[in-house]
Formats: sequence, structure tokens, C-alpha cells
Amino acid sequence: MTKRVKEILTLLDEEYTTEYKCYLNYETPWQLLIATILSAQCTDERVNIVTKDLFQKYTTLEAFAKADLKELERDIHSTGFYHNKAKNIIACTKTLLEKYNGQVPQSIEELTKLAGVGRKTANVIRGNIFHEPSIVVDTHVKRISKRLGLAKEENPDKIEFELMKVLPKEHWILYNIQIIAFGRSICFARSPKCKECFLKGYCIEYKRKQGKK
Repeated sequence: MTKRVKEILTLLDEEYTTEYKCYLNYETPWQLLIATILSAQCTDERVNIVTKDLFQKYTTLEAFAKADLKELERDIHSTGFYHNKAKNIIACTKTLLEKYNGQVPQSIEELTKLAGVGRKTANVIRGNIFHEPSIVVDTHVKRISKRLGLAKEENPDKIEFELMKVLPKEHWILYNIQIIAFGRSICFARSPKCKECFLKGYCIEYKRKQGKK
């Protein structure tokens, strides 16, 4: 770990603490899996609103696996991309029941074979359920990692591997949590609060705007 990366992580720890938290509401591993599938191209706040009723209506994996596609589409409509999400949720829950006896698998290889599950979703599960060091590249992590010069790629999977090389393994999950908080409060996609930013001294984009090399 370079001195620069260590300083960035220390500042993040000081600002947001080292407390582990998940921004999606869930009670069981399979509920987190479904919530994360729903979170694609959707805010966590919206997903939590939808799952509050959804998990009361469909209380078991079996209920999701047997769900009527059109009805499930209506139930999750406000999360966007509802047709694919509903189809994937039904297929995913069927696989969990048929192949894994209702348990959510741990390995990234098995997780990414489930319908609707890419590396991002798999890493959310690995980090929150199994406490496996993992980096979740959402829009905040992608945008801010590039602004800080910790990543250069556009593809989220490639950014994940870039970050794995520069961040210490014990900080992978925390980095996700802290950067999401940072992205929601200061480092917006548009009109970031640069004057209030405690990381502006490390921000490539800010230096560029200031005409610095």
C-alpha cells in the first residue's frame, strides 16, 4: 500500500468510522440476494421501499420460485428493468431450491452462475453474509475511484481488479461502505461539493479543475 492510499483510507476511516453496515434491508441471505438483484440501476432507498412489502408478500424462497411473472413484475415495477429482474428472481430462487437446498452459495463462481447475479451482486453477498473480503463496484465506487486516481478502467469488473491491487484486503469491504457514504454526501456525479471535500488534495479531477498538474 502506498503512502498516498494509506492517507486516503485514514481520512475515510476518520470521517465515516470503521463500522460495517449494509444499505439494503434484509433478514436472510436470500433476501439480500433478491434486494441486490433489484438494486441494479436503482437506488437502495427505492429498493428498501419495495422490499418492505415484497418480503411480507413472498415470505419464502418457494413463494418467489412459484411467483407469477406478471404479478411479480407489478410488485417490483418501480425499481426499473422489472421484466428482467422478475424473470431472474424466479429463476434464481428455483436454482437455490433445486441445487443448493435453499442456501445461498459462498463462492463467486457459484454465485455468478445464478440468474441475474454478476460480480457486483456476488461481492455484496460475499462481503455482507460471509464476511469475505470483496470490492463492490457500484456507480459511486466507480466514479470516485477514478477521481482519486485509484482506477482508470470503465468496466466495473476491471475496476474491481484494479482496486484489489492498490487497496489492502482488510479494507475492501470498508472502502465500499465509506465511498458510498462519501458519494451520497459530498462527491456527487454532478456538482460535487469540492470546497467541503476532505479528499480534494488527492482528487485528480479537482486538481485538473484548479489548473494544477
